[in-house]
Amino acid sequence: MPLPALSAPPERVDIQLGERSYPILIGAGLLDDPLSFAAVPAAASALIVSNTTVAPLYAKALRAALAGRFRTVHLLELPDGEVHKNLQTLNLIFDALLGHGSDRKTVLFALGGGVVGDMTGFAAASYMRGVPFVQVPTTLLAQVDSSVGGKTAINHPLGKNMIGAFYQPQLVVCDLGTLQTLPPRELSAGLAEVIKYGPIHDMAFFDWIEANVDALVAREPAALAYAVKRSCEIKALVVGQDERETGLRAILNFGHTFGHAIESGLGYGEWLHGEAVGCGMVMAAHLSQRLGGVDAAFVERLTRLIERAGLPTTGPALGAERYLELMRVDKKSEAGEIRFVVIDKPGSAAVSSAPDALVREVLAQCCQAE
Repeated sequence: MPLPALSAPPERVDIQLGERSYPILIGAGLLDDPLSFAAVPAAASALIVSNTTVAPLYAKALRAALAGRFRTVHLLELPDGEVHKNLQTLNLIFDALLGHGSDRKTVLFALGGGVVGDMTGFAAASYMRGVPFVQVPTTLLAQVDSSVGGKTAINHPLGKNMIGAFYQPQLVVCDLGTLQTLPPRELSAGLAEVIKYGPIHDMAFFDWIEANVDALVAREPAALAYAVKRSCEIKALVVGQDERETGLRAILNFGHTFGHAIESGLGYGEWLHGEAVGCGMVMAAHLSQRLGGVDAAFVERLTRLIERAGLPTTGPALGAERYLELMRVDKKSEAGEIRFVVIDKPGSAAVSSAPDALVREVLAQCCQAE
């Protein structure tokens, strides 16, 4: 599918990690422009990892853009969906790499959303103990969150993203033109990860999202460009200070403790990740209110914005005990104690524990009746 022509030099946001620093390029018409990939080390071969939905749209254009840097550019199409983010699918990437005789200089290109990006990154971290990879995210969620920062993982039936590695890409190329082909549900899912940056770090950005959410839903290019850039700037700032999530970076998981429980409890793929995070943010806001960080007006304001973005605000009826059980295997848990990202004041977040009784109150208020 033809992409909008490059109308201006791309915006650039840098992830500052010393020798592992890399740029994020943001703009229209980047995916099929060889100049977008000029900084990628040349090698004998490359492997584009995509899925059966995205590859027919964009793999040909990316392959053509890479042809001058690699003698051979292979393509692997994975099955689409969160349900396939597992060891069996990961092995398909290793099978392709080994089958093509790939060496340590082979570059992997993740062309797709968060599932493709996470699995390709994990494969790159693992194959021959580490090969270069590039993120080419085609969903809003991946462009504003999962492609940036080096978190790579697969799911396990007992927990989401529990098997993985911190492994940084060489480059992230966010072609805004790909957002025009997203299904509405996928676009809304990405808006959840945009919205989260306001309450945890930048209330001026939150104000902007409130004023422009209709434009974002309508895919207005200027609105999407600013949302992607500002989201990446905030994530770059946080990741640059705490690459391995030993402290500050955990705030980026606002809504995710509840959200991951929803995803695991319903079965991966029943709700999109962004849908679960959107609902999880509502729950986390109610918990923040009970802990004294925000007032009821703030909770209502966030809930209305999440609704306007087309996201669910009422959780499924898994039962409080099941929610608690699932949240105890969250990566932030310590010695069985659930740790939540809460808002201690609008624009500022912290990681905190909470009494189970308080969490049950939140679940009773925010979930469907059993």
